[in-house]
Amino acid sequence: MRAATVATLFFAAAMMAEAKEPPTYEKAVLVKMDSSACGYSEKDGKTIAGEIFGTDGQHKNTRQVLCQEYVLQTDRVTYRIQPKDDKHPVLLPVGETAQFRIHKDKMLLRVPEADSKEREYIVLSMTPRTDVASNRATPAEFAASH
Repeated sequence: MRAATVATLFFAAAMMAEAKEPPTYEKAVLVKMDSSACGYSEKDGKTIAGEIFGTDGQHKNTRQVLCQEYVLQTDRVTYRIQPKDDKHPVLLPVGETAQFRIHKDKMLLRVPEADSKEREYIVLSMTPRTDVASNRATPAEFAASH
C-alpha cells in the first residue's frame, strides 16, 4: 500500500513537471517598415534553342533583392528586425500592437489583430529609448526615497 502511494506521488510530480506554462509575451508597437537591400538575384539568359544552336550569350539579369525591415518599439527599447523567412515574408500592419518573446537567438513575434500566428524574426539592432523617462530609479534617487 505504501509503495503504491509513493508511486502515485512520483507520477503526480512527473505530470506537474511535464505541464508547461504558456510563454509570456512582451507588448510593442510596430512603428514603421522599410525596405533594405539584402542581396541580389540572378536570372540566366540562356534558352534551350540557344544552347543547341550556340546563339545564346552569357547574358545574366541581375536584380537587387529588398527585404522588409521593421521598427518595433517597447516602453524601454527600440528593435530593428527582419523576417527570418525572406522567401515568403508576411506584411505586418504598421501602427498595430504586436506581442513578442525572445527564444534562443531569435525573436518570435505575433500580431493579434492579424492572424496571431507566431513568426521568427532576426534582431538587427536594439537601442534603449531616450525619449521616455526610465521606469527605474538611479541609485541616488533610490537612496533619497528610502
